[in-house]
This record gives sequence, structure tokens and C-alpha cells, in this order.
Amino acid sequence: MTLIDTDQYVAGVLDGNRRLLSKAITLIESALDNHKQTAREVVRRLLPNSGKAVRLGITGVPGVGKSTFIESLGMYLIGRGHKVAVLAVDPSSSRSGGSIMADKTRMEQLAVQADAYIRPSPSGGTLGGVARKTRETMIACEAAGFDVMIVETVGVGQSETTVASMVDFFLVLMLAGAGDELQGIKKGVLELADAIAITKSDGDNVDKALKARQAYEYALHLLASASPDWQPPVLTCSALAPEGIDRIWETVQHHRQIFEASGALMANRRQQALAWLQDLVDDGLRERFLRHPGIRQNLPRYQREVVDGRTSPTAAAEALLFLLDNPKPL
Repeated sequence: MTLIDTDQYVAGVLDGNRRLLSKAITLIESALDNHKQTAREVVRRLLPNSGKAVRLGITGVPGVGKSTFIESLGMYLIGRGHKVAVLAVDPSSSRSGGSIMADKTRMEQLAVQADAYIRPSPSGGTLGGVARKTRETMIACEAAGFDVMIVETVGVGQSETTVASMVDFFLVLMLAGAGDELQGIKKGVLELADAIAITKSDGDNVDKALKARQAYEYALHLLASASPDWQPPVLTCSALAPEGIDRIWETVQHHRQIFEASGALMANRRQQALAWLQDLVDDGLRERFLRHPGIRQNLPRYQREVVDGRTSPTAAAEALLFLLDNPKPL
């Protein structure tokens, strides 16, 4: 990629220049050392101009219609004067770049809006690496003037926890009429939810959605709320109609008002920043560990010994860690 002066990146992003915003995000995603150094400086200078946006995380079971919902919500928000950025956290696709690429083509109406920005997640790397890039991309988009950040999980499992750790409000989309509504619900996901929205609540599916709503309300009642100031509601909506999108956004705003008034919003963000710091330290230590000449030379041998059962994982780990200060193999 063509290197641009740091001042140009910062000025372009702050001016809302979409081309330079995209280039800045590409710089942030780059694995090249000289790009990383420039990206750190760009992010540092953009940071004071970020933090004012509503950060909304969205996850959902397969077939729930996430992209249709996000497009409907995005169009609703743009119609009310907001600027919306849609990002993704996808640790599951190291080859294709993640389903958000397909989502971008499916969200045809939202993708062409001047006040919307849809960014595929970076491909490859670990979940922690993807999360770091997504967090820094959020800073760039907020500095560019986008006041609603929608972070979508397109992977599975741990990605939900990761997204919840970088947003203010975590919305879980559920599907009614797919058998036992409580079947397959992950307790961990429900504990993360600030609200549940049952999608496709239209036509013949309305009664099923209402029954599912009761089931989810009961499930949430059994769990202790993460905050004494907020009991996660269960809502129904139809992204195609569209119906219920306005109620979901009102819920997000109501939650923000409560948490801003109590100081919990900024307290949560400070905790998220500290957790992010710890994640970066952990990732950095692992990266430096694997780059160490003694580790690179001896790691394959210890891996073979563990696989062959000649060395325990504990003993191999201790030996490898010992090499950090004593480069000669044991």
C-alpha cells in the first residue's frame, strides 16, 4: 500500500474523507512493522476525537437475519440524522475474510448511503488480533464523525464475549418458531445481553414470536442482572415490515441515559480500556516469545516431544520459558 504522511491520515479522517478513512483502517489492519508504527501514531492522535458515539454490539443465531436487521436499523438511524458505521468481529474466517463481505452485498440499500460505512473484518490472525483492529477501527470511524457504531459478530463462541467487551449495549437477536425456544440458548450469551430482540415477528410468525418472548423473559428472570439499574427487556421486531426497529433504538437510548446519569457508562468504558490494555500486553508477549531466536529454534523439538509423549506439556512450557533468559537449550 502507498504510504501517506501521518498528518494526511489524521486530517483526512477528521475531515470525514472516506478514502483516507479506508486507507487509515487498512494501515491499522496491516501486519507490517513500519505500518504498525504509523498506525499507532494515527490512532493516538485520533483518540481525543473519539468516544462520543453509541457503541452497539449485535449477535444472533444462524438464520436470524442479522444483515437484514442491521440494514433496517441503519436506514432508520440515517433517516433521523445519524451517521452509522458497521464493523465486524470474525475470528472464524482466515481465508475468506468473513461473511460480512457477503453482508455488504446483501445490505445494498445501506451500503450506498453517504452516511453509512460498512467495513469487513480483517482476515486471519487470532481473535485477539481481530478485536484489536476492530477497536482501533472504531476510534477512526468515531473520529470521522460516525455517531453510531454497530459491531457485528459473524464468528461464533468467544467472539460474543469479545464484542460485548468493546460496546455500550449488547443486543442478542433470536429466532422464534424454530422448535423449543430455549433449546440451544447459551447461558453465557444471555448473561451478556442488554436486550433480546426476536426477529421476523410478522405474518404467521407473530404468535410464535410472542410465545418465544415469554420463554426468553423467563430465562432472563432466572439470571442475575449484570447491573442493578437495568433489567434486559425482550422485544419483537420485523426488519422487513419494518416494525419494532424504533422500539429497539429507544431501548438503546434509554439504557444510555440511565448509564450516563449513574456514571456507569464511563466506568464501563474505563474497565474496557484496562481489559484492552491487558489483551494487548498478552498478545505482545506471545508475539515476542515466538520471535525469540531460542524459541524459534527449539519450539519444534519440544512440540514433537509433547506429541510423542516423551515430554509433558508442563515440562516443555517451563523449558521454553527458561530459554528466554538462557538461550542454550536444556
